[in-house]
Order: sequence, then structure tokens, then C-alpha cells
Amino acid sequence: MSSLVLEAVSVRSDARTLVDGASFELETGGFVALVGPNGAGKTTLLRAALGLAPLASGHVRVNGSDLTTLGARARAAELAWLPQHSLPADALPAREAVIAARYRFQETAASARTAAERALERVGLAHLAGAPLARLSGGERQRVAIASLLAQEARFLLLDEPANHLDPAQQAETYALLGTLVKDGAGILCVTHDVNLLAYTATAPRVLGLGAGKLRFALDYVAPELPARLSDLFGVPMLALAAGGGRVIVPAPPGATEPNA
Repeated sequence: MSSLVLEAVSVRSDARTLVDGASFELETGGFVALVGPNGAGKTTLLRAALGLAPLASGHVRVNGSDLTTLGARARAAELAWLPQHSLPADALPAREAVIAARYRFQETAASARTAAERALERVGLAHLAGAPLARLSGGERQRVAIASLLAQEARFLLLDEPANHLDPAQQAETYALLGTLVKDGAGILCVTHDVNLLAYTATAPRVLGLGAGKLRFALDYVAPELPARLSDLFGVPMLALAAGGGRVIVPAPPGATEPNA
């Protein structure tokens, strides 16, 4: 089993502390969801885990090795990243965008093409493999970006709001796919603003709450106290409503002040 470990990671920009002493571990076959208000430092924490944000202090380790000791190809074998805004609307065909994600492999063009088309098929875009990105909708470009993530075949996937631009059905399908990847052995660290989508993973996600750069809590998704902790984190009462044998966590309407578990 492989591991991605953050040890007391801090990131600063000028006089501001963006991430303050964050520590947690993600193993292959695990799912960690990162939640918090806008500006809490979620994206910065992802970038720190990828080695893209300089650390003021702390360490990021992959399988016991400091991330800074890994070369580009070795790092790409371990960590894949889906940023919020990942693909421009340009003339590059979708297939070529996905092929580019396989740069770490020494393989034939035919092999790369096959892998890219397989990834596009997995996200339901095989029919648009030759279409320029400029002709795709925002949601379709997002699914091409997810296909690129799959084609990279890294052990750990770090995703910043992967359901961005997707309609509700595609959001559910995307999180179901993430759950399948976890069951296949990937480790996933995922920023999300909608914890209810985690139910579609059919896994047991761990939820980390980040506020003002600090980790405020770490709870299992099914923990009864999660709605109350989310209420504190976002500064708005949250309710847990029974739905389909599970629960849906939503902001309370005016007049409701107590979160339900």
C-alpha cells in the first residue's frame, strides 16, 4: 500500500499564512474529501501536496520519500492533478489533450492513442475524441480533463472540484467513477463544496474541514457530528435530512438553528 503524507505543512505568501501546520495521510484505496469556505486554503493545500506551492515549513512524503527528491516522471507516476480550470477552449482535439497526460510513459504513438481513447470512453466522450476543445461545452471539457487524469495512471489523484461545470447527472456519474477508482486501488484527495456527492462514491470517505488555513476537524462521512461541524466551519446552520436510507446535509432555512444528526 502506498501513502501520501503531509507533515505539519505550512504555506505563506508575503505576510499571509495560507496553510498553517496541516497534517494528514492518504493511502491508496482511500478517499479524503477537503471542505471549507472560499479562501480557506483548500487549493493551496492541494498545490502544496503536489509540490507546486513552496512550503514555509513541513514536509510532503510519498511512500516515505520527500516529494522534492522525485523527478518529474517519477512524480507524475505518483500524483495526478485536476485543477478547477484545467483545459482552455482551443483548437487542440480532445484525444490529443488526453494523450499529453501520458508524457511519463515511453510508448508508441499507437499505444498512447489507445490509452487516451479508452479514458475518453470511460467518461462517456469517445464520440468526441477528435473534436477540438473549443467546440466542447464547459462540462465536456471538464470530462476531457478527467479523462486526462485517468490516462496518467498515477497512484494518487488530487482533484479540485471535479464536478465543476457538470450537470447533476454528470456530477453523480463523476463521483461514482471516483468511487470505482478508489476500489481499483487509487488514493483520492478531493476538494468539494457539496459533501452530498460523496454518497455516490459508495466508499467510506474521510472528510477534512479546513478553515483559515487550519485543519479544523477530520471525520468519517457518516459521522453523526458532521453536520454540526460543518455548521461551525461555514458559519451557517446545517441540517441532516433522511433520504433513501442515507442523509442529505443542507443549509437550514430561515428560522431553523439546530443541525440534526
